[in-house]
Amino acid sequence: MLQIKHLTITHKKDLRPLLCDFSLTLSPGDRAVIIGEEGNGKSTLLKLIYDPALAEDYAEWSGEIVTRDRLGMLFQELPLPCREQTVWEFFSEIPDFYDIPPRELTETARSLGLPGDICYSDQIIGTLSGGEKVKLQLCRVLLQKPDILLLDEPSNDIDIDTLRWLEEFILSCPLPVLYVSHDETLIERTANMVIHLELVRRKTLPRWTAVRLPYREYMARRADSLACQEQQARKEQSEFEQQQARYLQIRQKVEHQQNAISRQDPHGGRLLKKKMHAVQSMGRRFEREKENLTQLPDVEEAIMLRFPESTAFPRGKRLLDFSLPVLETGRVLARNISLTVTGPEKLCIIGRNGAGKTTLLRKIAQELLPRTDIKAAYMPQDYEELLRDAGTPVEFLCKTGDREEISKVRTFLGSVKYTPEEMSHPVHEMSGGQKAKLLFLKMILDGCSVLILDEPTRNFSPLSNPVIREVLRAFEGVILSVSHDRKYISEVCDRVLELKEEGLREVEWEE
Repeated sequence: MLQIKHLTITHKKDLRPLLCDFSLTLSPGDRAVIIGEEGNGKSTLLKLIYDPALAEDYAEWSGEIVTRDRLGMLFQELPLPCREQTVWEFFSEIPDFYDIPPRELTETARSLGLPGDICYSDQIIGTLSGGEKVKLQLCRVLLQKPDILLLDEPSNDIDIDTLRWLEEFILSCPLPVLYVSHDETLIERTANMVIHLELVRRKTLPRWTAVRLPYREYMARRADSLACQEQQARKEQSEFEQQQARYLQIRQKVEHQQNAISRQDPHGGRLLKKKMHAVQSMGRRFEREKENLTQLPDVEEAIMLRFPESTAFPRGKRLLDFSLPVLETGRVLARNISLTVTGPEKLCIIGRNGAGKTTLLRKIAQELLPRTDIKAAYMPQDYEELLRDAGTPVEFLCKTGDREEISKVRTFLGSVKYTPEEMSHPVHEMSGGQKAKLLFLKMILDGCSVLILDEPTRNFSPLSNPVIREVLRAFEGVILSVSHDRKYISEVCDRVLELKEEGLREVEWEE
């Protein structure tokens, strides 16, 4: 069992509170998902539970985390030293690795869709696909036989078949599972407990909710509760304003009578003075009642700008005729690839991990980005390709650096919930979701009509993802993407192609 008592977390850089007086008990059979907007401390909470040293560079905390069980942690990103290891070196760090029966190694690897002998591979981890890296981490965690599972974005980059396996694994797991995920389908199908972390009042006030409810039921109840609160607040505000109007009329009438009364009528003056005291007492009572009125809901809303109309791509105009005899990265991945794209199509490439989807999308980007007749943007799976030397968010988005441009950029950043302090933070310190927002903002500011997106929704929260999908669905340009996000594929994409060894083939998407 895991117990957390009165945990408070503060960001060291700007002394911003992330979590306040948080308490939780996690028991066998609990499948608890942590949700919240980008940068709210979800990954930080998991790191503190697993090993406080992982967050000590940027976070301070107080409270108590109690467990005597063995924790297994799957990280959102593999540390750089791990990426430079061979697969065998990565697994050999498991305590008592050589005492694990070969059959168990084989069965665990194959259950994840990995080769049975993967644990002994000499392949460098950094050369694997994003999904293969996640599977390797999960395989190593399971081989250590943990008592409690902590999973930070276990659904990132894994293919659809493995996503379904992961759902079944979480559902059947007898251990307590605490996880962060942006995959709404996974959350809807697996979570029986929701931990919602919020930062309200312009990210100055942390608030948390922990309920033993499935995700859909929690969101429905929350929406109903907020709607009722808003209705009650508006009703009380309307009644209060009517009272205020009557009060002001009475006060003005008494003041007029006082100004008009003759000094030869002292008795009438005394009566009016008493009347004014009564009116003032009524005003003070109304002010006290105002403090007790139901407040409008103070919630953390997901906000994302929309692409301007100028980014529309002409309907029926051919954008791309792409052909590739062989797709390879040291080994042949696929042959005879052919792809034609016309505006304003939104297509998604799916396929198993390691099939070469990212490699193919990168080759398409290399063909489209240099063209001068279109404005194209590429959002890679690894954001560091574009953000490694980004500086601050303002520096990354500014081209000229003049005062007017800086003001415009800061306004745009504020619209997607960047605080003034975060606008001056180094980009490399930010969460994956905040970096993703930054890349989307750049595409919008640059007026791109062609978007080449590798896992575009992978780092947005379940609360932001519906907004992102709506933005992309309303986009009137062309989208060429790779994704395993089932809601994104269903709601945004009008063409789905599967990459196999024999090439690309169009498929009917059903989920």
